Amino acid sequence: MKKLFILLLLIPLFSVGQNSPQISKNIIYYGKDFFRLEGTVIPDSLKENRYDRLPFSYKNIVRDSLWELSKASAGMSIRFFSNSKSISVKWTLLNDFKMNHMAETGIKGVDLYFKDKDNWQYLNTGRPEGIKNESSLIDNMSTEMREFKIFLPLYDGISNIEVGIDSKSIIEKPVRNGNKPIIFYGTSITQGGCASRPGMAHTNIISRKLNIDCINFGFSGNGRMEQSIAKLISDLDPLFYVIECMPNMINTENVTNKTIPLVNTIRDKNPETPIILVENFISEPSVLDKKGKEWIEKMNRALKDEYEKMIENGYSNLFYVNSKNATGRDHEGTVDGVHFTDLGFLRYADFLIDRFDEFKLINKN
Repeated sequence: MKKLFILLLLIPLFSVGQNSPQISKNIIYYGKDFFRLEGTVIPDSLKENRYDRLPFSYKNIVRDSLWELSKASAGMSIRFFSNSKSISVKWTLLNDFKMNHMAETGIKGVDLYFKDKDNWQYLNTGRPEGIKNESSLIDNMSTEMREFKIFLPLYDGISNIEVGIDSKSIIEKPVRNGNKPIIFYGTSITQGGCASRPGMAHTNIISRKLNIDCINFGFSGNGRMEQSIAKLISDLDPLFYVIECMPNMINTENVTNKTIPLVNTIRDKNPETPIILVENFISEPSVLDKKGKEWIEKMNRALKDEYEKMIENGYSNLFYVNSKNATGRDHEGTVDGVHFTDLGFLRYADFLIDRFDEFKLINKN
């Protein structure tokens, strides 16, 4: 009986050990001075929190809902070099946010990639378990120096992140990528809804494929071509702009009243920088939902009308993207008929890269 009692005590201990991340005692954690933060060009000194997407001065300028969304670290990543045999990570969330149609790994997890020759290759995802998280992402590597990138949560913010390496190894902060960034301004899809993990948002996919930093100003339900955001992004110096606001524009009057002012605000400080206007995506229910299809068609017609007005008035470096087949032809690219799955994001990223190449804005080779 005594032996049985001891065995029953050991079973739960063994079970917990098998399901919990095994963090070695020989791991040393390093903070912000040892890695480069990418996916933002706003200095830390201007932010309430370095992982925010808007300057602190905008807290009383933008709507409250937009400000709260700007606390999410969508599109950001940290990059570093290390010769460690293992990589671990600690991160502290702001909200421990949940949604019923998006994986928690995408909402508030982190993704580890490494540079394999000229390509970024996925390794593992840190799974969130609460406000404070710690995860062993890779182990048993050879001790050669490698370049790593960790993508940050899409729909939650973080107050801190640290990288853990073996005590006898080193970590180095890389130099900044000299390429100009691409700025994306849009909706929940731009923010990354509903990727299963952070690396699968299209801005992050494009960033890896083109080796260009992508700045994500996607605000779920709040990508409305607002002048406050137009003024902010006009102060930056990107390679080009991608405007993906159509799903949040509500009606044709908004499209008519806001499209040209948005472009003009950007043009005031960036007269030659290319601007791409992306149509509303054709939702899957609209195949049979006649009212839904009619609404999307009217919205896209309104955007095309504004685009044509600008072209007729001599606007240059302005491009229009027809969204047909942006996520493929089999209607399998969304989680709810609207928001993209990983498959949808992969297809959309390739679709946009093809448009960038067609417009001669990048060199795919």
